[in-house]
Amino acid sequence: MRRDSEQLAAAREGQTFGGRGVLLRHANLVRLPHTLFALPFALVGVVLASYVAPITLGEVLWVVVAFTAARFAAMGFNRIVDREIDARNPRTRMREIPSGIMSVREAAFAVTIASALFLMAAWQLNALCLMLAPVALAWVLFYSYTKRFTRWSHLVLGIGLSIAPVGGYLAITGRWSSPWWMLIALAIAVASWVAGFDILYALQDISFDRENGLYSVPSTFGEANALGIARILHLTTVAGLAFGGLGAGAGIVYFAGVIVAAALLLYEHSLVKVDDFSRLDAAFFTMNGVISIVFLGFVFTERLLR
Repeated sequence: MRRDSEQLAAAREGQTFGGRGVLLRHANLVRLPHTLFALPFALVGVVLASYVAPITLGEVLWVVVAFTAARFAAMGFNRIVDREIDARNPRTRMREIPSGIMSVREAAFAVTIASALFLMAAWQLNALCLMLAPVALAWVLFYSYTKRFTRWSHLVLGIGLSIAPVGGYLAITGRWSSPWWMLIALAIAVASWVAGFDILYALQDISFDRENGLYSVPSTFGEANALGIARILHLTTVAGLAFGGLGAGAGIVYFAGVIVAAALLLYEHSLVKVDDFSRLDAAFFTMNGVISIVFLGFVFTERLLR
């Protein structure tokens, strides 16, 4: 089982762009296509905000820039902080920094530019976004250190990405939601969704984490318990999406999207068994991208119909 997991993990690490150009090198550093995991939830926040405030194309574009830049900064910083760990792990030793494709200085410069771009995008949106941007950036950078001292680093990552729907909403409205718990429900939904699939991701590194003094839910509680915790988190995701819809006054199309997301999560978990990680690649990459994009499609469709 371990050998199969390592083989699949290595294949997954290979899901990058071919070529050696500077732009491709930086895109591969942060696995840029994986931005699609959570970017749709930022746009869900934008769509829900459009019910209570006017929206412009420029604002939508700045939301996309802000989210993409923040994720680039966070992932690039993670690669820098973890470079020595990555060099020891057979699954990650061919990443850009440990393999020598990119220097630490080059990566640090890219992270600095991305961080500045994120702050500029927040400034372009409104005063509230600008005020909260440094806090959000500090949190997503802090995540990179957490697996050194807590098994719950997955939740820290989830909270970082839960900023997506909240930030999308605040970017358009410039104020908190009414009712106040609507944005909190959406944030909990995204946080538990991300934490759940990050636990699945960590299943492949159980042995390495234990041997190197790193913390994770799988390395602490074992495969079976980790899968159970991930399932509980994803049940929380469905509940959070439903409560968020109630708070937003959503209609039947939105809740149809919640049901479809629940079905896709159920299918995702059917791909991963305690004694078989052979389909973990499909569960992590394909299904999570599908879930976020499909749910955004339902939310946007309802907005068009109302």
